[in-house]
Amino acid sequence: MESVGNNDANRDELIIQQQREIEKEISDSTPLVSGQLPLTCLREEYNGDEIFTEKIRELSKKYKFIRRTRPDGNCFFRAFAYSYLEYLITNNTAYQEFKILAEASKDKLVQLGFPSFTLEDFHETFMDVIKRVNPTNSEENEKVKNELHTVFNEQGYSDYVVVYLRLITSGKLQEDADFYQNFIEGDFSIEEFRHQEVEPMYKESDHIHIIALCTALGVGVRVEYLDRGEGDQVKAHDFPEGSEPKVYLIYRPGHYDILYPN
Repeated sequence: MESVGNNDANRDELIIQQQREIEKEISDSTPLVSGQLPLTCLREEYNGDEIFTEKIRELSKKYKFIRRTRPDGNCFFRAFAYSYLEYLITNNTAYQEFKILAEASKDKLVQLGFPSFTLEDFHETFMDVIKRVNPTNSEENEKVKNELHTVFNEQGYSDYVVVYLRLITSGKLQEDADFYQNFIEGDFSIEEFRHQEVEPMYKESDHIHIIALCTALGVGVRVEYLDRGEGDQVKAHDFPEGSEPKVYLIYRPGHYDILYPN
């Protein structure tokens, strides 16, 4: 009997391992950030599914393009960073304000107890990416947008930006621990949640990550939730509540992509 049990366990482990290999293969073959695609391309994914087809039709009245991100658990942070930097390319005042905030963010994290040597490389790369998308003049906008796309598809740069945004999110959770503790499910302390669910790469993001990051950076985000909820409308949620969105994302169970309003 024991050998049968062992065989079952081995079979289960093999199935899980094969599934992970398939997921990794799909992930690795997907660009970190795609080019702009017509929103209607979503219909092909849900061909024959009336609920999703109708919701996509309604969504296409508000948005014209989608930009996909790699489904690797970092999709929220990567989509957020790409979308907001793309917005800043055509908004010089907001760009200069964000650059100052980003420059000062490392010292703030050090004050919160993050080791300076841990932050150094990530902050330096983060600032380098921000400087590379400096909106010099409107004639250069397309060139700068191409540079942004190139940078975000270079794994080293792209992942370092994600890591730094995770650290900023973690810092905000620590700074306002009493407030965010109310959003954490289970028996996690803020400290445990930060170290296990926020700081590690490939950990998926939830409302608490979004609220903390948006609040820390002063950026409004609208997330459109494409799911099997009631009605034919896709429900939208703004973070923080009442803010003016500068970043538009679509969420499908477990994944975020970038949206472009009409």
